[in-house]
Amino acid sequence: MILDPKEIEKKSMEIIDGRLHDMGLKLPFEYEHIVRRVIHTTADFDFAKNMCFVGEVSKVSLKNALIITDTNMTLAGISKPGIGRLSARADCYMAKEAVASEAKALGVTRAVVSVRHAIRENKEAAEGSMVYSVGNAPTALFELCDLIEKGFRPRLVIATPVGFVNVTEAKEAMAECCRIHDIPCIVAYGNKGGSTVAAAIINAMIYKEIES
Repeated sequence: MILDPKEIEKKSMEIIDGRLHDMGLKLPFEYEHIVRRVIHTTADFDFAKNMCFVGEVSKVSLKNALIITDTNMTLAGISKPGIGRLSARADCYMAKEAVASEAKALGVTRAVVSVRHAIRENKEAAEGSMVYSVGNAPTALFELCDLIEKGFRPRLVIATPVGFVNVTEAKEAMAECCRIHDIPCIVAYGNKGGSTVAAAIINAMIYKEIES
């Protein structure tokens, strides 16, 4: 039995690499740390096939970034020591009372309103240093697409919502929007994704940048 956390992770990655080799899958070198971390988190090898990287994601730094998540679960899963070392910070607007009230009044999802609040209340950060992570709510991606069309320029978009309604369409729309406007974007195509996937992506980027 392996009890040391570092040894457990090392062994896990060795198993993942072996399985990928047996499946005949070779991950892009510049993104393998992200895909391996997602597989490690989910034990789902489909992510080796359905993850797409739009634009120059490999050049994105999380230093001094403001990471906005669409769930408190993703927020909780982000390495706090890691973002601290990169002088970054993270927040989630979904549970804020003002967001809930406005969403009810407008008849839209809290995810839509949380995007608006996050950008409006962090206007300076929104101009180039905001990383927007969506692991649950596809309506947040549609709202982000609309705001990007109007001039919003995030540093990075992570599009990994999970589910069956609006999910695949939102991911495809987000990827195309980011291609058109030259915005780095990480997408998990299909129905799979989730808050844990979003957190795994962010942590993979944090660890890689700290180690570099």
